[in-house]
Amino acid sequence: MIKLLLLLLVILVNPTFAGDPAAGEAKFKSNCKQCHGPAGMGMASYPKVSGNPVDYTRNRLQTYRSGAEIGPNSALMIMMAKPLTDEEIENLSAYLKDAK
Repeated sequence: MIKLLLLLLVILVNPTFAGDPAAGEAKFKSNCKQCHGPAGMGMASYPKVSGNPVDYTRNRLQTYRSGAEIGPNSALMIMMAKPLTDEEIENLSAYLKDAK
């Protein structure tokens, strides 16, 4: 039983399952910064996207990628999120969690 718990702990906290903030920053700068501003701090009618929990950002990007409309800028966000891979979503989520 203890071995199973240790194995689960290793799997759950293994950084290979987490997003790569550096890769997320590169993707953000090339695809998202124009609207969401430096480090996702928000600009004009585009909201602040930094500082949210990873799960929140992941869920929002996956929802947009699915084509669901969930806000006033949905059409643009759906177009931007459609081509994102799961890995890119994880990377963006990891970067934006602590972006400043």
